[in-house]
Amino acid sequence: MRTGELAAKNADEVMKKLRAQNITPSKVKKKGGFQFPKISTGVGLKDLVIFTRQFSTMIDAGLPLVQCLDILANQAESTKLREVLSGVKEVVESGATFADALKKHPKVFDDLYVNLVAAGEVGGILDTIMARLAVYIEKNMKLRKKVKGALVYPICIMMVALIVLLILLYWVIPVFQKMFEDFGSSQSLPATTQNLIDLSEWMRDNYILVFGFIFGLIFGTHYFKKWPRGRYLWDKTVLKLPIFGSLLRKVAVAKFTRTLGTMISSGVPILDALDVVAKSAGNKIVEEGIYYTREKISEGKTMAEPLAEAGVFPGMVVQMIAVGESTGALDQMLNKIADFYDEEVDVAVDALTSLMEPIMMVGLGGMVGYFLVAMYLPIFSLASAVNA
Repeated sequence: MRTGELAAKNADEVMKKLRAQNITPSKVKKKGGFQFPKISTGVGLKDLVIFTRQFSTMIDAGLPLVQCLDILANQAESTKLREVLSGVKEVVESGATFADALKKHPKVFDDLYVNLVAAGEVGGILDTIMARLAVYIEKNMKLRKKVKGALVYPICIMMVALIVLLILLYWVIPVFQKMFEDFGSSQSLPATTQNLIDLSEWMRDNYILVFGFIFGLIFGTHYFKKWPRGRYLWDKTVLKLPIFGSLLRKVAVAKFTRTLGTMISSGVPILDALDVVAKSAGNKIVEEGIYYTREKISEGKTMAEPLAEAGVFPGMVVQMIAVGESTGALDQMLNKIADFYDEEVDVAVDALTSLMEPIMMVGLGGMVGYFLVAMYLPIFSLASAVNA
């Protein structure tokens, strides 16, 4: 006799799962007690890294594939990952390959993951492939954190500045305006003060228009990026920005070389690897350049020549790829380029943060200071008139 717990929608599904494991259930009952509802938030990169590393270790130790999936499904912290792994285990038990089972969950396991697993199954090196995947996901996660850190900071400061501006115009300026009217000096205000009061009155009279414009701009940008042509124009503009464009181009190079190097070293054919890399590029301009390169390679050309023609990546990257092709060590060269550009992204993020901090602080302080000076100028004039 055995007892245990099994996550399922109802008792019938529990019995079905147990019979599939050659276990005859004598009694099935719902677990009692109050439980907070679990909210599925998807599978994060951290959960995926932990699963991949543990799976690699278990396969290397000689455990059967189904047993590995069963153990990892039961101990996964993420509810969503637990459900996905249980589904993968059932598909594998039905006779499908591990890669085919993963392909049924594209939101968790992308094309890169599935293709590398398929290559590992064919080559009999699944443990090695999973270890490489874990390293790749970890480095990709660190790169994403760096970029988010560089972009989130100025966006947050701008949002704070906008909120402060709206508060000052909607609530603070009217208080000073009423005070000036009580003193009878509303007709002889300095131009700076009068302009702010006029702006405050306009905003209070048209606050629906103001907030409608703000939300319209946010949602308009979102849907503009969803439109294929809009996304293309957005990505093209972003890469040409003075400061952020250079950073995002370095990120694109690091991601391209890291992904392609991992796939080639794992035995994935070059054309299949480029197809996956293009889909995961995250930028339409970079994606277009990679697809152009793939097309030329299928015609018999080397990789370096069409990459140079596409004009997406720096000349140094193209030259290093040419050297890697000529020496037969393309995967190693790609990984070296990725490591180099990871460091370049670190330096660029630090420089961007150092540059943006004083600019944002001066901008925010200057805006508040302008409001203070504009509102206190009439008070100083009144004080001078009283003393006279």
